[in-house]
Amino acid sequence: MTQSKVGRGMGIMLIVTGIGHFIFPQGLDAIVPGFLPGEPRLWTYLSGIAEIAIGCALLTPLSWKIGKNSLRLWAAYAALALFIAVYPANIKMAIDWSSRPMPDPLFAYARLPLQFGLFYWAWAIIKTLRKVS
Repeated sequence: MTQSKVGRGMGIMLIVTGIGHFIFPQGLDAIVPGFLPGEPRLWTYLSGIAEIAIGCALLTPLSWKIGKNSLRLWAAYAALALFIAVYPANIKMAIDWSSRPMPDPLFAYARLPLQFGLFYWAWAIIKTLRKVS
């Protein structure tokens, strides 16, 4: 993959999933951890906004800089932080869905290790962009 395209796939994915927070918020409201203050819908919308913003930033030209680094590199760091921040929602989903009929629990449990794939993907983008930023 050329350096100019690094992070583009993740950017598109984040924009699409971020839009989903506004189209289908009910399912996401249900997995917002109870320890967060305020209404779950607020957190659903905030995480959707974050996903869209980070996704858009991952699509920017490498020449767009904040300080010495490209905006895309900062966005990759933000994506990694976001994936870590929403992990408790995946844990809550796995717990809440454990008593549902199959295949719901399998889907919820599968999300837990798959999230580590997103961590790795973001980190790989960071490592690549650090070489060129």
